[in-house]
Amino acid sequence: MKKDNHYVAWGLTAVAVVCAVLLFYDIVFRHSIILVYLNKLIAILAPVLYGFAMAYLLTPVVNWFERAILRHGGGRAPAKWKRAVSILLTWLVVLALLYALMSVLLPELYKSLVQLAKNARTYYTTIVAWAQRLLEDNPQFAAWASSAINDYYQSALTWLNDTLLPQVQVALAAVTGGLVGVFVFLKNLLIGIIVSVYLLATKENFAAISCRLVYTFFSEERSAWLIRGVKATNHIFSGFVRGKLLDSLIIGILCFFFSSLFQFPYAPLVSVVVGVTNVIPFFGPFLGAIPSAFLILLDSPLKCLYFIIFILALQQFDGNILGPKILGDSTGISSFWVIVAILVGGGLFGVLGMFLGVPFFACVYAGIRSYSAYRLRKKGLPTVTAAYATHRPVAPEEPPPEEPPEERPEDRP
Repeated sequence: MKKDNHYVAWGLTAVAVVCAVLLFYDIVFRHSIILVYLNKLIAILAPVLYGFAMAYLLTPVVNWFERAILRHGGGRAPAKWKRAVSILLTWLVVLALLYALMSVLLPELYKSLVQLAKNARTYYTTIVAWAQRLLEDNPQFAAWASSAINDYYQSALTWLNDTLLPQVQVALAAVTGGLVGVFVFLKNLLIGIIVSVYLLATKENFAAISCRLVYTFFSEERSAWLIRGVKATNHIFSGFVRGKLLDSLIIGILCFFFSSLFQFPYAPLVSVVVGVTNVIPFFGPFLGAIPSAFLILLDSPLKCLYFIIFILALQQFDGNILGPKILGDSTGISSFWVIVAILVGGGLFGVLGMFLGVPFFACVYAGIRSYSAYRLRKKGLPTVTAAYATHRPVAPEEPPPEEPPEERPEDRP
């Protein structure tokens, strides 16, 4: 009977491998209909995904309110009431922050955009004048620029005829359906808020159900290993994603306050750009500061210089004080791997990949490091990286015990 079960297990494994290979080939090389149905399923479950995201981000706030209620004599209250009050206070805080940002930022942002549109002609004339002076002073550069512009013109003309015009109908359909898309998004957002409230109210129950399913389908040792891995992943993701969003919000508010104080032009627009791009690690500050500085330069070169000095000071404050205070060492990877994760994530998935690439790579890195330490311990080898500096496992030497200092005559009783 055991032999038959062994053959059945091998047969099921072979069938699963063949199905996985065929599915991979169908998805990658034939643009399978599975992807179409997968995208449709994601669109249907969009409210649930919104709810999961909001509940995940707001869980620390709910926990903080529950602890505050306990500290202030709410220990005798039923747990359900404490959880309900905490969720209500959390959403009141979120809505108050959103209202404050919208009431203060949106009108100023609208004024900045209107002012930018009015000054667009002046800025265009200024840039053309700079270009003409540059070309007059450098004849060789002028000839190269003329040739490059001609090449770009031909390429742009080809792109216009072959790519843009065939997609005009699709673009028009998207524009006309924009109002419907807004209503769909608002509907999904409202349902997502309801889902998030339900998830926050029963988060311990969902965690218990998940652990029960893991122990149902896996052995006890492997289940414990999987749960530890999920907890480590949650620690990395929660520490980075929540911390980086909070850090970027604070940086955006500080930028708006000081830009208004120093009377920089387009302060709301610049603050939004700096705050939003700050969520991208390492490259984010530069991506936000360069276009903002160029926009201020068109209005006032002196204020542009002041803005650059201010941004450098703000980023030093973020990198050395605010960022470490909020994020700590949540990723656990070096700057080199942060750059690699940003480049790979951005190349594959754009801006979202640049943001989530770092915590994802940190989770992979932590998993590989944990598995490597497990395998080395089974082999009886040291797990410290410094032990392999000589390209062979050498246990790090323990420092010799310190000898007691010699007794001096004045120390004697």
